[in-house]
Amino acid sequence: MIWCERGGRGRDVHLLLHGLGATGAVWHGVCRELETQAAGEWLVVDLPGHGASDALPAYSVGALASTLAAAIHRDRAYRVIGHSLGAYVALALASGWFGVSIASVLGIGPKTAWREADVIAMTELARKPARIFADAADAWSRYRKVSGLDMRVAPDEALLERGVTAAEGGYRLATDPRTALVAGAPFATLASSARCPVLLARGASDPMVTLGELREHCAAATDIEGTGHNAHVESPPAIVALSRRLGRETY
Repeated sequence: MIWCERGGRGRDVHLLLHGLGATGAVWHGVCRELETQAAGEWLVVDLPGHGASDALPAYSVGALASTLAAAIHRDRAYRVIGHSLGAYVALALASGWFGVSIASVLGIGPKTAWREADVIAMTELARKPARIFADAADAWSRYRKVSGLDMRVAPDEALLERGVTAAEGGYRLATDPRTALVAGAPFATLASSARCPVLLARGASDPMVTLGELREHCAAATDIEGTGHNAHVESPPAIVALSRRLGRETY
């Protein structure tokens, strides 16, 4: 089961895909901005193994894309906005391999260069059981830390929805630790396979990826000033502006 929520109105349909360890709640601001501008419908999901969506037997970008494709309507053309891991899934969907029509992809802050040490660390993380917190407040504090949604970035607790769940003995982060196994997927292969216009962007102070790294895959890649890794949370108007620009131009 894939948790999803729909809203907005208009010709375009925006599919909003969150990053590793987060939930679809991070798109609250972008959804409001899309509605304010009457920029189209929106569809928000919790990716498999995140939030209120079911876990998978095994995780890869392809497995996430395949499960998501089976859960959404095939008769719509989606303008996908994906953050971090969500950008990887968006590009996989845009390949046409999963039978979903993708009109454009706006990828925000995907980590494109993985050191061997990074992948090893993520593999080790995936092997550990979910940590149980006796106190819910401690679990929420941990969720803010691992998702990058600290009080400065996300003072509105609505942006944290479904990030923590009850467990035997207390509370745990809702994300399946095994989702960390998606780390190290070949970004270049995914980017070159997309069969639609693609624009990559990053928060200007994002430590996860440089503008130069993004421009290796998209010459028009751009910075979003005044934001970090969670640019979609920090500046929803900038994200919608880039999406609308992508709808008018070809990259």
